[in-house]
Amino acid sequence: MTDLVVRALVENEAREVFTSMPDAGLVGRPLLGRSYRTLAEGGEYRPDWTFVAERDGAVVARAALWAAPADTEPLVLDWFDCLDEEDGARLLRALPARPEYELMLPPGWRADPAVRAAAEKRIGAAERAGYRTLVERYRYLWTEANELPESGDRLEFRPVPDDSVVLDLLTRVQQGTLDAHGRRTTDEQGLAAAGREELDLLNWFPSPREWWRTAHNAAGEAVGFHAPVHNPNGPAIGLIAVLPEHRGNGYAHDLLADCTRLLVDHGAREIAAATDLGNHPMAAAFARAGYPIVQHRYCMV
Repeated sequence: MTDLVVRALVENEAREVFTSMPDAGLVGRPLLGRSYRTLAEGGEYRPDWTFVAERDGAVVARAALWAAPADTEPLVLDWFDCLDEEDGARLLRALPARPEYELMLPPGWRADPAVRAAAEKRIGAAERAGYRTLVERYRYLWTEANELPESGDRLEFRPVPDDSVVLDLLTRVQQGTLDAHGRRTTDEQGLAAAGREELDLLNWFPSPREWWRTAHNAAGEAVGFHAPVHNPNGPAIGLIAVLPEHRGNGYAHDLLADCTRLLVDHGAREIAAATDLGNHPMAAAFARAGYPIVQHRYCMV
C-alpha cells in the first residue's frame, strides 16, 4: 500500500478535488442540502482550511474546517468523512487546528443500519484521532407553516440595558445548567468563564443586540433571558435561559414564544434552534412551541 498524502487545497482545485470522493449523503453536511463551495464561489469554506488525504492520487478522507467570513480562526470541524477509519484518523491528526467536531445526523439515526454504519465510521476515526463525545443535540426548524406559539402574559420582556446585566444573568444560569458545553466550561474554568463564553458567542452573531430581552415576573424579578439572532445562514434561537431559582415554572416556553415572535416580526420565515438530548425541559418547550426535530448533532471535542 502506498503512503498517505495529507494536504490543504487551493482555490482552483478545491471543489473538484474535495467532491471527488464518493459519498452516499446519509450523514453530515449533505443533510442540510448544502454542497461544498468556497467563499469565492459564494459558499462557506476556505481552501486553506480544507484538507484531503490521498493515496495514489485518489481522495480517501477529507475534512473542512468552518468559520464565518470575518473569523480568523476555524470554529468547527463540520465536514469530515473517510473510506477507512485509520486514514480518517491520520487526516484529523494532521490538521493544524482541532475545533469541535459536529456531525449532522438524521433523527433516529441508530435505527437505520446504513446510516449508523456511516456515522460510526466517522465517530470511530475521530476517536482514534483523540476526539471524545461531548453530547448529542436535537436540531429544530420552525417554519411559517407552523402556528406562532403564544407566550401568555405572565412575563414582561424588556430590552437589555448593557452587557454587564447580560453577563450577570448568563453567569447565574450556569449553576445547574443541563447544557453540556456550559458544564464543560464550568468544570474546567468556573461559572464566570462559562457566562463569558456564552456572552462572547451571542456577540459573535451578526444580528442586533437590541433584540435581546430580559424577562420579569409580576413582582419585577428577572426570571430569564432570551436572544433572537441571525447566524450566518439565517434566523435562529441564540439562547433561552431561565435563572435557577425560577426553574420548574414553565418559563422556557414563554421565553421561546417571545423570541420566536420577535424574529418573525423582523421577517423570519424559518427559525433554526438546538438543545441537548438531556435537556428535557427545553426539549419539551420546543415541542410545545411547534418546533419539529429535523436533525441530530453529534458533538465531539
